[in-house]
Amino acid sequence: MSRLHGFSSDAIHNVPDQAHPDPVEHPSPLTTRFSTEERYRLLVEAVADYAIYMLDAEGFIVSWNPGAQRLKGYTEQEVVGRHFSVFYEPDDVRDGLPGRALATAAREGRYEAEGWRRKKDGGRFWAQVVVNPVVARDGELLGFAKVTRDLTERRAAEEALRRSEDQFRLLVQAVTDYAIYMLDVNGVITSWNAGAQRAKGYAPQEVIGTSFSRFYRQEDRDRGLPARALATAAAEGRFEGEGWRVRKDGTEFWANVVIDPIFGANGVLIGFAKVTRDITEKRNAQLALEQAREALFQSQKLDAIGQLTGGVAHDFNNLLMVVLTSLELLRRGLPEDQRLHRLLDNAVQGAKRGVSLTQRMLAFARRQELRPVNVDVVSLISGMREMLERTLGPTIRIDTNFPEALSPVRVDHNQLELAILNLAVNARDAMPNGGSLTIEASEVEGTPADKLAPGRYLRLSLADSGSGMNAATLSRAIEPFFTTKGVGRGTGLGLPMVLGLAIQSGGKFALESSEGVGTSALLWLPVSTEDSPPMPAPALASEVRGKVAARLIVAVDDDALVLAGTASMLEDLGHSVMCAGSATEALDLVRRTPGIGMVVSDQVMPGMTGAQLFEVLRAERPELSLILASGYADLPADLGPLTLRLAKPFDQAQLAEAIFRATMA
Repeated sequence: MSRLHGFSSDAIHNVPDQAHPDPVEHPSPLTTRFSTEERYRLLVEAVADYAIYMLDAEGFIVSWNPGAQRLKGYTEQEVVGRHFSVFYEPDDVRDGLPGRALATAAREGRYEAEGWRRKKDGGRFWAQVVVNPVVARDGELLGFAKVTRDLTERRAAEEALRRSEDQFRLLVQAVTDYAIYMLDVNGVITSWNAGAQRAKGYAPQEVIGTSFSRFYRQEDRDRGLPARALATAAAEGRFEGEGWRVRKDGTEFWANVVIDPIFGANGVLIGFAKVTRDITEKRNAQLALEQAREALFQSQKLDAIGQLTGGVAHDFNNLLMVVLTSLELLRRGLPEDQRLHRLLDNAVQGAKRGVSLTQRMLAFARRQELRPVNVDVVSLISGMREMLERTLGPTIRIDTNFPEALSPVRVDHNQLELAILNLAVNARDAMPNGGSLTIEASEVEGTPADKLAPGRYLRLSLADSGSGMNAATLSRAIEPFFTTKGVGRGTGLGLPMVLGLAIQSGGKFALESSEGVGTSALLWLPVSTEDSPPMPAPALASEVRGKVAARLIVAVDDDALVLAGTASMLEDLGHSVMCAGSATEALDLVRRTPGIGMVVSDQVMPGMTGAQLFEVLRAERPELSLILASGYADLPADLGPLTLRLAKPFDQAQLAEAIFRATMA
């Protein structure tokens, strides 16, 4: 086995010799004091960051520079003459890697690789290795020049970067609630995560290489929305928006989209990062919240109007009662003059129209006095048919559609009849050139989703074929005093009255309408669960005048005009009357006056209500007959068995009937 302990410059192919030195204008000590061979030696020994050493043809070390000693830990005396495989891992030596490296260098003129190498102390480092053959001029292989560099730190950094990239890739792939993918500068998809597949339904092989515009609606593509999104991201550094996107199966979802531009090291745009999230549920929840807020606002607005309307109606009721009472008493004193009686009748009719108006106002305010009974809706409408046909006219056809059997509903018979008539008149006004009105009824199950308490309901529908309403008109149609009929043609209280009746009866009322299609008025009323006796027919004042003995009656009302009218009617019926302007005054009269047999009191009074007055009187004078008069429906539920309710405004006949019933109780 040969050993090569050094190489002369004459023996190395392609090494410059002394006969052809490069021209030097200013010779340095390196050129004047050292030969070419010595200069090469100085160069190699000066390199401290690379292990540069020579091997003979069999791979034994024949030279060793300071960089090799620094890198591998061996001194020149320790390593020269040893085989270079001492630096390899045992597994690499067994696999013949050192020999293959030299064979490759000899055969191909160069060998380069990276791998783990061993130091003297057993430590490892990641080495970059270059092996070049050393060949004499005659072509004889003399040995090898080997250069080794420690790349451990670089490899560690690369490994860290690779791990980071792998972790980031895994992170992106693990995200399933967001579609995260890359686009090139033209919007072509270059990557696709699991979240994108879940959100949009496409597998990676189906979309990579295609334009991201495929996820947009056709009308959005026609408007150039995808291209504008990329242009905005490139120009402004970010694009964010919301809109409809299309899945693979054609379904749509509401998406939040963020696009960020990606720039290369030289600042050139190389693509985009796109993040899409399905926020359909969030959007629906937001819309539902907005609708709930709007509904709450409308409810609060209508409630405020209702309170105002109820208060106005109450005061107006009192005024109408004064007028009607005075007219009724005046009639008895008039001479038999037809002209005077005709004028009086006109005044009474006008006052009664005012009463009807206040009843509608109170119905909207849900403060009207209701007398609910079991009502057969089919029979009621059948009984109204002739009146409806006469009211609607010959150009409007009335169709009915009822099942064979319908349960009765619990509602005020007269108010329901008035509500149906109001709805029919509205339908007529929407069909000036004629049409059809279809009245249908069916039983349905109420649920909280329908804004109804659980239970059975009868749903009554009146659908016309008229002009219908637009969304703006429909949203205000049930507001009090809102009308599209023009000045003098409507009060705007018909639909609010129906709404008030429905809610006060435990049901609901709604309108459905479209322009050019018509309008459907839908009224839900609770099905009756109990038997109810028929309402007694009202008696005439003349019928009860002689049936009730004259009594001493205390009349109580905080309105002096109403009090005077009530007292006059009582006196005209043959009773003695004591007047009190408040509940406190009435209580004092009863306590200090013997012989009082009845108290007729208003409900709404300052300080003490009529119901509170009667509670005290029942405790102190249980034998008294009590009549509570009110235009409101919200009276205490427990008024006692001796308390009779009288709706305001009332006439003398109604007052006489109430006295008769209170006496008989």
